[in-house]
Amino acid sequence: MHTAVERMYITTMLKTAVLFCLINWAVSEEQVDPNETKLSSCFGGSVAMTVGALTEKVANLMDKLSQVETKLQNTEKEVTELKSITQGTPQVAFSAALYETGQGNTGPFNVDTPLKYKKVFSNIGNNYNPATGIFRATVKGMYFFRYSMHNSHDGNSVTSLMKNGVCVVSVWDTSSSDSLDMGSNAAVLPLEVGDTVYVQLYANRKIFGDNDYNYNSFTGFLLFALKM
Repeated sequence: MHTAVERMYITTMLKTAVLFCLINWAVSEEQVDPNETKLSSCFGGSVAMTVGALTEKVANLMDKLSQVETKLQNTEKEVTELKSITQGTPQVAFSAALYETGQGNTGPFNVDTPLKYKKVFSNIGNNYNPATGIFRATVKGMYFFRYSMHNSHDGNSVTSLMKNGVCVVSVWDTSSSDSLDMGSNAAVLPLEVGDTVYVQLYANRKIFGDNDYNYNSFTGFLLFALKM
């Protein structure tokens, strides 16, 4: 099936081809016996007049053809832009809380440890892995990340948002005088395909959480893709 633009284009090309054939025929008529005028008269009189009229028609059709080509190019551009909006834009977003069930402290551990946010609220694109707590980018782009932390009841909580193992932002509470504190932090990060982002609990630190109020959460999403 051809589109309306393609049908117009094909029709114009066929008309142009026919007119070129008529011009060639008219020119060849110059070699015909002057007494044989029936065919010439059918096309409006003398060969010269016929050639002139056909040339003008060809010029008009070529102008229309140029306009059709411009419209076709604009249509193709609009289709490409529409596809980028409806199909070409990658969708990446996730949000998760630390505990699926129960409550209590997470930590302390002997080494710095990625926190595993196991209660997944959403995970469009499946870039976040609740088994490891690590987000791995599959699309190059600018991303937004945010996490929240509830301190342990004895004030010994230190966490950081990490990109490829490097600290980006942190939440810190080591005061034992106020045991019911919360904090959060966020960042907008450029990521290449394969880059990782996670929340790290530092060695010998701990945080408190439960599965009802979801004090500790980790969220991220793609703002926009970048060219490869």
